[in-house]
Amino acid sequence: MTELAALRNELDEARLRTDSMFTLISAQAMYERPIPERHRLIFYLGHLEAFDWNQICRWTLGMPSFHESFDHLFEAGIDPSDGNVPTDQPSDWPTVKEVQRYNARVREEVDRVLASAPEWIIHVAVEHRLMHAETNAYLLHHLDSKYKHASSDSLLLSGEPPADEMVNIPAGMTTLGSQPEDGFGWDNEFAQHKVHVPAFLISRYKVTNQHYLRFVQDGGEPPAFWVRREDTWCLRAMFEEVPLPLSWPAYVTHRQAQAYADWVGMALPTEAQFHRAAYGTPSGVERSFPWGDEAPRFQHGNFDFQSWDPVPVTAQAHGNSGFGVAQMVGNGWEWTSTPFHPFDGFSPLPTYPGYSARFFDQDHYVVKGGGPLTASRLLRRSFRNWFRQGYHYAHIGFRCVQTHE
Repeated sequence: MTELAALRNELDEARLRTDSMFTLISAQAMYERPIPERHRLIFYLGHLEAFDWNQICRWTLGMPSFHESFDHLFEAGIDPSDGNVPTDQPSDWPTVKEVQRYNARVREEVDRVLASAPEWIIHVAVEHRLMHAETNAYLLHHLDSKYKHASSDSLLLSGEPPADEMVNIPAGMTTLGSQPEDGFGWDNEFAQHKVHVPAFLISRYKVTNQHYLRFVQDGGEPPAFWVRREDTWCLRAMFEEVPLPLSWPAYVTHRQAQAYADWVGMALPTEAQFHRAAYGTPSGVERSFPWGDEAPRFQHGNFDFQSWDPVPVTAQAHGNSGFGVAQMVGNGWEWTSTPFHPFDGFSPLPTYPGYSARFFDQDHYVVKGGGPLTASRLLRRSFRNWFRQGYHYAHIGFRCVQTHE
């Protein structure tokens, strides 16, 4: 199979993935705003096709617009600060049928000219769509359950929460970033460089709901996924509310994770420490993935749309790192203490110059690993995610580190 044919297949599969998510909700839900600071769901119905049209057809191949107002309306999402809530009304948006007609025309045009597009821009379209599959998932997670069709997924609620356990990571070198010969990467992944990491201790497991509950009982802020029912804590899973699963990872904001780390007298790992613990080995050889160089498979972790919700932090030990650290890829992204900044040699994407650069500040932090809805394609070692430190809604957990002093 040629590279173009393989990319066509990946784009088709990614389209099926995002299309299927909108079948999970009722028609009335399209004008709901599950996350107050973000767009209504109707935006996300049109955004992916508008992105492909703008990136591939307009800005790369120079094709004229056939629906310029939609090209602009659905061009870019928003990344608002806490409390900065949009004021648009449902009546400000087009109908679902109008958006669907636009989407169908875009796909027809994109498919017609795909062979003329450079391969790198097709990679951009595929990965952008897969990232939005995950965005759509946590948007739907926060949608009122009355708008969602129940899933047949069975939740793995059992599992004994592990005791607090730290793993010693010896001093060594770790590799951050990528290089062009490694294949496609986003602008913030370049350029590859080595970092020396002093010895440190890191939690073997992600911080669980049980660990975090002790913090809440001592006055800490509860996560947005938790719901108080009289004297009991419950958790809002994707399709139902369940008693708080103590062995699941706690999904929290960066501020909450930092407050917990302060409470236990430790810290959040830097991006370099995460890499050292996840991809390093006692022999000094770095791996492509925590478990080795084998491509990601289901036994390695809870990722690639295996589940809408987490599993216990002790599950899938086949994915442990060379140092025995569990689930550094899958079952929830992980906060680091590293602000999202460029590496030396950063150069923005020509058709998407704001992809990374507009988030280089002191409010967005690097997030590593992957969650249940993260596509395997995005699990490469160099991939960097990021969110605002106060963002409540994504599937992000954390673990703690302690330096040798």
